[in-house]
Amino acid sequence: MPTTTGASPRAAGYHCVGKTLKEASLPNKPRGTPMDRNRAAFAALCAGCLLVLASVLPAAAQTSWPTRNVRFIVPLGPGSGADIGARLFADKLSVRWGKPVVVENRPGGDGIVAIAAFVGAHDDHTLLFSPASTFTAHPFLHEKLPYEQSDLLPIARVSNTIVVIAAPASLKVGSLAELMSLVREQPGRLNWATATGISDFLFASFLRKANLEMSKVPYRDTVQPATDVGEGRIQFYWGALAIVRPHVQAGKAKILAVSNSVHIPDEPAIPTVKEAGFPTLAFDGLVGLFGPRDMAEDVRERIAADIREVAGDPTIGARLLSTGQLVSPGRPAEFAASIDEQRGVVARIAKEMGIKPGQPVQ
Repeated sequence: MPTTTGASPRAAGYHCVGKTLKEASLPNKPRGTPMDRNRAAFAALCAGCLLVLASVLPAAAQTSWPTRNVRFIVPLGPGSGADIGARLFADKLSVRWGKPVVVENRPGGDGIVAIAAFVGAHDDHTLLFSPASTFTAHPFLHEKLPYEQSDLLPIARVSNTIVVIAAPASLKVGSLAELMSLVREQPGRLNWATATGISDFLFASFLRKANLEMSKVPYRDTVQPATDVGEGRIQFYWGALAIVRPHVQAGKAKILAVSNSVHIPDEPAIPTVKEAGFPTLAFDGLVGLFGPRDMAEDVRERIAADIREVAGDPTIGARLLSTGQLVSPGRPAEFAASIDEQRGVVARIAKEMGIKPGQPVQ
């Protein structure tokens, strides 16, 4: 190894490609002209902007929804509470979205006709506008279904259907408690009917636990049993206020209780089932929008936010109330949690009663 004593840097082996040792130890100086350095800085800036845009563009593309006509499929016929609600919101949302919103009625088959059409569309511009009670009990009422529960992705609660318990005006009872006392006095002689699967399960479970006997009368629609209450053929009917109200106004039926957690706004004297002493019969008639299972989260939130904005229009609330509904907008997670809670109640009752899919609820 060469010695460094008294030798110059170059002689000692520290050859630095045309630089002295002192020069080599200094930081590298920028090379090129000022123009070259400006071009390099501009190129680096552009590269950074492209990275930012790459992360933002997918979300921006999502929030551009809708890009074409939107369709609301409703499992009930024209003139029903859900149909009227769907059309009210469709009119307002079409203005906000700048695209037509078309309401399509697909009644029949216990709601399965509409749900199958919705699921089969595989389209995030085709939404289901429906009461949750239409399908919460489906897995326990039907052996085979053309859809899975996960195919119905909750987007937003829109309203709560006011659900009531009615009896014939001619029946000499003034409360739900008095009606149950009459049932106990006349086991098996009084008839009952409900409008949805979940209310079927709730009332059948109640009768069993209370050791009461009533005869269930099955119906293919929700209108005829309300008529039969007015005629005295059904002594207990659990259904939507909108269906019962005409018979009450005609003096043929009377409302004994409300199953919702709140009173009927213009009938505050009518107790809720909890106030009447029957808390196990409480449930809210959830109505809302559902999308396909793979709908983007930001699109769901966007729709839910627009629903809340539209629901703030006082004309919407007044119109819904006239059809027996309470405006009650909710976010996706909140709506999903409410539905899961009701599904859980049905599943528990089915297990307790040993009810298998396809077996009649008695």
